[in-house]
Amino acid sequence: MNTVSERFVEADFLLSDYDYELPDGLIAQKPADRRDGSRLLHLDRGTGGISHLHFDGLVDLLNPGDLLVVNNTRVIPARLMGKKETGGQVEVLLIDYAGAVRIAGESEIVECDALVRASRAPIAGSGLLFDAGLTARVLGRKDSVFRLRFQSPGSFDDVLKMIGRIPLPPYIRRDGEAPPCDDGTAYQTVYAEKDGAVAAPTAGLHFSRQLFDRLAEKGVETVSITLHVGYGTFMPVRVDDIRDHRIHAERFFVSYETAQAINDARASGRRVVAVGTTSVRTLEYVAGPSGRVMPGPGVCDLFIYPGYKFKCVDAMITNFHLPKTTLLMLVAAFAGRARMLDAYRAAIERRYRFYSYGDAMFIG
Repeated sequence: MNTVSERFVEADFLLSDYDYELPDGLIAQKPADRRDGSRLLHLDRGTGGISHLHFDGLVDLLNPGDLLVVNNTRVIPARLMGKKETGGQVEVLLIDYAGAVRIAGESEIVECDALVRASRAPIAGSGLLFDAGLTARVLGRKDSVFRLRFQSPGSFDDVLKMIGRIPLPPYIRRDGEAPPCDDGTAYQTVYAEKDGAVAAPTAGLHFSRQLFDRLAEKGVETVSITLHVGYGTFMPVRVDDIRDHRIHAERFFVSYETAQAINDARASGRRVVAVGTTSVRTLEYVAGPSGRVMPGPGVCDLFIYPGYKFKCVDAMITNFHLPKTTLLMLVAAFAGRARMLDAYRAAIERRYRFYSYGDAMFIG
């Protein structure tokens, strides 16, 4: 493969094209006091026009007949604090809960991939000890990912809920102080249903039950897909030419009913509005050349960046994303890189709150 220095790289494909300066004070450390009370920047995809609303103003941006597609994954308490059999402290982050292998018995055995942080990385065959009688054995390691075999005195899920912690993004700082909100509730959508994510589909955090009621009264239909957000969502892009990047893979499921609703909406000329980049990636992955969606389970590894031709999604709701990330590249592909960065500059000037607990954007 040629290096960037050996070839001409077109605009929109350089990693540096996706950089911007954000004051630390705009990184939200807690959500808005009311879920649907966050701010909403509307970027008109056709004209590039920008307007400023609050999130409950979404009712006025959506049309009767629009189909809203949400990701109903649920964040699991995937962080486990324990120690090695030799005594050293260890922190474990489960990264493929949905793909774990389970062996039923008096003691439930679960094999799962994980990240492990310790002063010295544990070796194959070594043991890890946690509260509530949970233990783990290191089966092996590939790069930074460890394969662990957990043994639980009873239900592994029950023990995980008892001793595990919600894995907040690294830019949300808690520093051992009393948290400003209940992250266990705040970092879940109100429609979270399917356990498996290690990060929330954050665009959905802005929806309240009352807002869904108002949307339904207007004639907006809502359906769900499931994509279990993985730790790769936080992984930096380490190549100068973004086309050389290989995106992480995540497990998904699209039901027959959801696929049918999407296909019916498209056939009748109604808009498909995706809530979050996870919904966008899933829908585009399962859509054929004509935009027709196929149901079923799978693993999504679709990397969307400028030049991609969208087949299914007509509008999207998203949060503001970190610089130089695949999420920023996706929204740039949808609205145009220069136009998107202009919108980010406008949001910064108006002191919008950024990232997972921050404000939102409607692109359509």
